[in-house]
Amino acid sequence: MSSTTWEFTDDRGSVIRAARRPERVVAYIRAGAALHEYGLTPAGIFGSGHDGEQADPVKAGGLPADVPYLGAGKTLDEEALGAAAPDLVVDVTYDDHFAYAVDEGVAAGLGVPVVALSVAGGTPLTSLVARFAALAEALGVPADPAAGDVLAEARTAVRTAAAGPGAPRVLVLSAAGTEQVHLARPGTWPELRHLAELGVDLVDPGPGPGLNWLTSDWEYAAGLGADLVLADARGNAVPPADLAGVPGWTRLTSGHPVLPWNPELAPAPRATARFLRDVAAALTD
Repeated sequence: MSSTTWEFTDDRGSVIRAARRPERVVAYIRAGAALHEYGLTPAGIFGSGHDGEQADPVKAGGLPADVPYLGAGKTLDEEALGAAAPDLVVDVTYDDHFAYAVDEGVAAGLGVPVVALSVAGGTPLTSLVARFAALAEALGVPADPAAGDVLAEARTAVRTAAAGPGAPRVLVLSAAGTEQVHLARPGTWPELRHLAELGVDLVDPGPGPGLNWLTSDWEYAAGLGADLVLADARGNAVPPADLAGVPGWTRLTSGHPVLPWNPELAPAPRATARFLRDVAAALTD
């Protein structure tokens, strides 16, 4: 008789087996925010190589402030990860092959398995949410019967707003500095592609290098003719307050609303619904 009583297949096709259901989960901050919404608060969270010494509050979402932040990048070593005594690590994957933020060698050194769920650009937003729901349920969290209705109502709000007269053209970006800006390619982001499916007119920045972003100057961005800007609000993006003296930014946003955008939105129904409702409100502002 097999001693395995818990099993889960992640989005890389890796089958994770354990003698009992994991109870101490450590997660990449985005994954941890999703699991917390489902009702499972992680024993610790970690960042990626883009993160600093403190957890990015935008990525953290509704995570309690007392959830330990174990580090990011090379600082997430065996000592740091082991401090939380995890029996499972949850990460995301952008290529369906490799965990994004954790060094799997570090986890292996502690004998801790890694589950990686896909947030790849080609993955439908609904699939992202469903996969995290499946993991939460596998970890003993009851399914949320209201989740479907919450998302459906938010989608309806966006669809209605996008169909209204004079609905704005939306440009999505991440400010890199006073001279450069990264312009999102809508087709490579699950939540942006979902907005397009609901009828939102998203600006394509045009051809050029870069899979997810086109990097340009601010004058080019201003010339794209957007009426609403979704701006990366994460800690690694330059905040709008620091762009006040940039002519292209001023021209782009003069008389047009700027909505904070989290490119690493927690894949959970209520976080997703809040994002959709915020967009719907901005479309009719």
